[in-house]
Amino acid sequence: MTDEQTQTHFRTCPLCEATCGLEITTKGDQVVRIRGDRNDPVSKGFICPKGSTLKQLHEDPDRLTGPMIRDGETWREATWDEAFAEIERRLSPLLEEHGHQALGVVLGNPNVHNLGGALFLRHVIKAAATTNIFSASTVDQMPKHVSAGAMWGDPSLFPLPDLDRTDYMLMLGANPYVSNGSLVTVPDFPGKLEAIQARGGKVVVVDPRVSRTAQSASEHLFIKPGTDIVWLLSLIHVLFAEDLVDLGHAAQWVNGVDDVRALAERYTPEMAESVCGIKAEVTVRVARELAAAPTAAVYGRIGAHTVTFGTLTSWATDVLNVLTGNFDRPGGVMFCSSPTTKLGGTPGGRGFKTGRWQGRASGRGEVLGELPASTLAQEIETEGEGQIRALVVIACNPVRSFPNSDRLDAAMADLDLLVAVDPYINATSRHAHVILPPLSALERSHYDMTFERTMIRVFAKYSPAVFATSRPDEPEILTRLALVLGGQGAHASAEDAHVAALTQLVEREVASDSSPIAGRDVAEILEMLGAWSWAEQIVDFRLRVGRFGDGFGANPHGLTLKQLVEDFPHGRDYGELVQRFPEATKTTSGQVDLFPEIVANDIDRLLAADFDSDGLVLVGRRHLRSCNTWMHNVDVLVKGKERCTLQVHPSDAETHGLSHGGTAVVSSAVGEVRAPVEVTQDVMPGVVSLPFGWGYDSPGIEMNVARSRPGVNSNALTDDQPLDEPSGTSVLNAIPVAVASVS
Repeated sequence: MTDEQTQTHFRTCPLCEATCGLEITTKGDQVVRIRGDRNDPVSKGFICPKGSTLKQLHEDPDRLTGPMIRDGETWREATWDEAFAEIERRLSPLLEEHGHQALGVVLGNPNVHNLGGALFLRHVIKAAATTNIFSASTVDQMPKHVSAGAMWGDPSLFPLPDLDRTDYMLMLGANPYVSNGSLVTVPDFPGKLEAIQARGGKVVVVDPRVSRTAQSASEHLFIKPGTDIVWLLSLIHVLFAEDLVDLGHAAQWVNGVDDVRALAERYTPEMAESVCGIKAEVTVRVARELAAAPTAAVYGRIGAHTVTFGTLTSWATDVLNVLTGNFDRPGGVMFCSSPTTKLGGTPGGRGFKTGRWQGRASGRGEVLGELPASTLAQEIETEGEGQIRALVVIACNPVRSFPNSDRLDAAMADLDLLVAVDPYINATSRHAHVILPPLSALERSHYDMTFERTMIRVFAKYSPAVFATSRPDEPEILTRLALVLGGQGAHASAEDAHVAALTQLVEREVASDSSPIAGRDVAEILEMLGAWSWAEQIVDFRLRVGRFGDGFGANPHGLTLKQLVEDFPHGRDYGELVQRFPEATKTTSGQVDLFPEIVANDIDRLLAADFDSDGLVLVGRRHLRSCNTWMHNVDVLVKGKERCTLQVHPSDAETHGLSHGGTAVVSSAVGEVRAPVEVTQDVMPGVVSLPFGWGYDSPGIEMNVARSRPGVNSNALTDDQPLDEPSGTSVLNAIPVAVASVS
């Protein structure tokens, strides 16, 4: 330290899935500098433009630091006790008259980026006692959950491309140079891709846009949006037709190969060329390259999942990994073996089911306990028993992130109660009756309890809070909210509720014969956790009973939270992933099912699909300087050239009378927007592109920087009727649109 007030803090950036290490220098209560932590054993100093803005986010004058209660058309500041009392006052008579099915809960992605949300949301969901649960998963990742659950029985065990050891990388619908990775956690994803090529490997990107990732790839292939499943099946066709299938070590625990062969027979490379636009000879070559590569990984993400056949596309990527012998293999795709994961066991389990209940108004089935985000407006609008009249929205902005957002905007305005847990008055929370703001990222501790399950290296890192505060953190906020939802009242003891929940957690572990603390005294374990905050107690507990843990003294040199704090401030790297199968298989058969029932039931819909379209289709895109529907209130991130533009190919611009720098009206089945035109070769003919997450010009949004560069809301164009049927995921790409010049 250079003087008594200057301190250096090491923490994980919580703004995206990359989980890069940060070095934060403070002086008193001010941030002096933020840079990448060069001593972080995984990120090694890598940082993107967002990571350095934690200072601006913390100091943002528009960020709420205390509860807000609606008073007619205005807001008034309130104490925390007043805020929870107001929720109870409004909610209690509503639930008494209409029951808990009149309540809905909406969850956003930031919940998995902070410890409180990751660990304490379950209390809110349980207390809500409703089947009306919605989340960002069905506008993002649910196809991957469904295909994983269907194929190996665990919907949260994602296949992770082993980037450090692979020789061949095939990516569809992914742009990690901008997203920093999705459903795979690795700092400096771009550097990993460049390293593949530097060691003589190949990176192939399939995308209707020349994305930043495509620009740096060994090869880029344009594909007609929404047709990824057809092309993947044509690759599978070639593998079978040319006798290139080799399951390798997985051959003894995979079934359904013949069913896949039969399906792929009709999907010839020539047929795929007519549908997808990729030449037949290119498809044959790529299939041969996949089969011949010493190691290979096929990886698909949001651009290939938020389409009509998102689940089938997700499934087919993993079929390719299996058929080429790259499943659960170094250099292929591997699976989580995090510090809190317990390895071993025997194959087999309860399997994976969907549709255990249906939405009252939509009739759409649940997936992983959630209803499709696309159906939220319908469930609010449709009168009758079970109509959603009150909504709790936690770290989500559905009026911008869910489809047909104008419809949802109107529905939100009619709710009897809307509670938002959010640091801003945004497009959604402006309709709230009570807003409960969480702490800033610098005021809370952090451990990546969620993303340790998607890291390609086994890594543990704890980040203490940079700044102390007396305001309640998310564990307390969510616990108090759960107590109100559950009927215990605004003044029930959150401390008692947490102790009871922690005791149950310890009791379950002590009762497990396979636990390192089996048969131990519960009170003794609880006492050993007592020094930590609520969230940290759970982290410490899970680490200590995990694969590297000290077992509460059984393994004296094992991992504890105290050890991370004192001995490993930059994090502890436990090395590469290890093979998990067949033991990790949780299907009822105990085998990986290459042609599961969920897939088989969707084949008729695929066979009946008409991929022909003469008009333009819209796809989304992301920017490195934004993060879904937020991060637009930071001046250093939004300044510069206009990024919320409609990208159009020159031939389409000429056809539709559009000019670079002019304005276009874009219309779909549900809405229209006006956007500045960017004429570029970066999109293929027949495709236009708008970025996701913008639109800050609605009355009542109190985000002044964002309002100065509002952009347009692309989800005003997305229809809430089409869905990927198996997963209930919204169709956010390949949207038919018309464009015209604004004269």
